[in-house]
This record gives sequence, C-alpha cells and structure tokens, in this order.
Amino acid sequence: MIVKNLVVGCGLAGAVIAERIATQLNQPVLIIDKRPHIAGNIYDYEDTKFGINVHRYGPHVFHTNNQIVWDYLSQFTEWHYFMYRVKAVIDGNEINIPFNLDSLYKVFPKCLADKLAMNLLDKFGFNKKISILELNKTNDNDLKFLANFIYEKVFLGYTIKQWGVKPEDLDESVSSRVPIYISRDNRYFQDKYQAIPLKGYTTMVENIIDHPLIDVQLNTDFFDIKDSIKYERLFFTGPIDEFFNYEYGELPYRSLDIKFVEYDKEYFQSGPQINYPENYDYTRSVEYKYYLEQKSHNTIVSFEYPRTFERGINERYYPVPNMKNQTLYDKYYKKLIDLNNVYFLGRLADYKYYNMDQVIERALTLFNSKILTLIGEK
Repeated sequence: MIVKNLVVGCGLAGAVIAERIATQLNQPVLIIDKRPHIAGNIYDYEDTKFGINVHRYGPHVFHTNNQIVWDYLSQFTEWHYFMYRVKAVIDGNEINIPFNLDSLYKVFPKCLADKLAMNLLDKFGFNKKISILELNKTNDNDLKFLANFIYEKVFLGYTIKQWGVKPEDLDESVSSRVPIYISRDNRYFQDKYQAIPLKGYTTMVENIIDHPLIDVQLNTDFFDIKDSIKYERLFFTGPIDEFFNYEYGELPYRSLDIKFVEYDKEYFQSGPQINYPENYDYTRSVEYKYYLEQKSHNTIVSFEYPRTFERGINERYYPVPNMKNQTLYDKYYKKLIDLNNVYFLGRLADYKYYNMDQVIERALTLFNSKILTLIGEK
C-alpha cells in the first residue's frame, strides 16, 4: 500500500494534523488506529440504558486560554459551557480542590483558619496561586504548618496512589498542576474558555476528520503493517519507545483500571468528581451525568484505580515526568535526526503530560511551522 500522508493514532493530535493536511494542502490522509474506535482517550459514548454520556477513559473537561485553539475547535462542535468543580475528602470533610481559602475553613477551627488566611494574604496577596514548595520556603511557622498539612492530606496519599511514588520523586510540573489558590474561586480551572462538546468528544473528533480526503482504518496496528505500507510523510502519535522497538528500554507510564458502576438512584455524590487522597484504593469517583447536566432516575459512576502500565495488559495514560525518564526520552528523540519526513506529536510521542488544548496547539504549530514551510507556503 502507498499513501501520501499516514497518521498513526486517531486521538486529538492525529485528527487535527489530518484535518490540516486535508483542508489546507488538499492532500489525502490515511489515519490508522489499533483501537476499535476513534478519539483516543477522549472517546465517549451515550449509555443506551440511561442516556448518560460516559467518558470511557476517565473525565475530560476542555479548558484553555488560547483563543486560537478555542476558535479552531469551535468549528467542529457546539459547546456545553461548564465550570469544573472538584472536591476531595479530607478528614471526612468534602473540601474544594485546589485547596483555597474556603478549604481552610472546612478543615480548621475558625480561629486558626482566620490566622492562616491572614498570613497567606499578607505574604502572597489575594487571588494568587502558589505551590507547596513556595509555601514551605517561607519563614512563617504557621504557613510551614499549613504546607505540611496540605502536603500530607491532599498531595501525598493521592500522588502515591496515582503515580506510585512520592511527590518529590516527580517533576515539579506535576504538583504545580494542582496549586494552592489564595482565593474563594472554587473552580478547578480558571481558564477563559471552559466547556464540554455538547454532543460529546467522539462526535467532535468525527467532525474534525469528516473530509473526503481523510480515510480511517481502525483495529489496525502500525507495527503489524509497517513493512507493507509506504508513505511520503508519517505523523506518529504513539509511544516513541515502541516506535524504536524499545532499543534503549521502556519509558514508564501510569495506567488506570476504571470500574463503572450503575446506581438505582438519581445521584450518587455531591458533584462530578470527588478525590480520595486518604481513603480507599481508588483515587477518585466520577459521576458523568453532571457533565452535560443530563437527567435520569439512575446514574453511572466510575472509580479509578491507578496501575503501572504493562504492555498487552492495559493502556498508557500518563507519562511519568522526572529527570531520569526525560533523559531516556531524549535518547529516543535524537534518533529522529536520521529519519526523513517523520513527525512525532501527542502525549505519548512527546512524552509530555499535555492537557487537551496543548495537544491541539502542538498539532497546529507543527503544521504551520514545519509542514507548510516544507512545501513552500507561509
């Protein structure tokens, strides 16, 4: 088989780069994916029993400050505007995540919460986001106490379950994803644009790749057909270590065992996501009817049990960012110098803990900065 543009993986990265090539270059694209569905880990479906949209690989809420990315996606979906609010059970109380001024008053007596709040405001000011490391570097013993409390109650247990290591064994970028917020803003994200595709992520991806020049083959593993297919350009969104046959060893990933449970009640919990850093073996429970505000007498909840990724056993979800793994990734990335017209992009190929908007930005930037330039366009 001979194809002009081959895209491996039909997640967001693959879909966006395929759409750009088809619509902007007027060139044919073949997308292959080893899964039986499109959309990668943002794949969702409507449960036929209760009419609830379920995120098969865990919850996804789109958020961005990048208007270019927002405008791009808005071509392919209507939006259900949605401000995400996440809670965690700490000492038996549901508190806001990120930990904020409201959280102080839910876990401490008012007199202590007043003191800590005043110290935070004096030191950092209002409406500021800070990390545990910043808080712990202060000379204020009360703030050091607060840093230790949040570390032990919010970060430590959750991180050990989610990543299999302590927070200090991960790159700081991981802990900075959930800062301390000196504010009463109870939203999980503060981005300008926050929403969920009105008809679901899968439909949105269907619309992105709905073009006569784009063909899709599912249940097709690149490594099963790579010796029988020829291409002018290859866009690879899979694992970089797998592409090079694990020559330098495997890059570690975390996976999830997600258990879906149906309940014969209208609601199971007080909001869409509850985290459990101290209790149980799962990290969070997710109730899907909240996301699109769907009505049903029953409900569907998922419970996430983090696991180490094992080839052939489970799926890759999260790269594990630290210096050791980055060094290994860099060794693989250097091998791209010897390859012509091969491009890597996406969370697995770049080995980065991307948000959805970052994946789209990465694909758009790659297309605009390299692909158009190579064919002499600006």
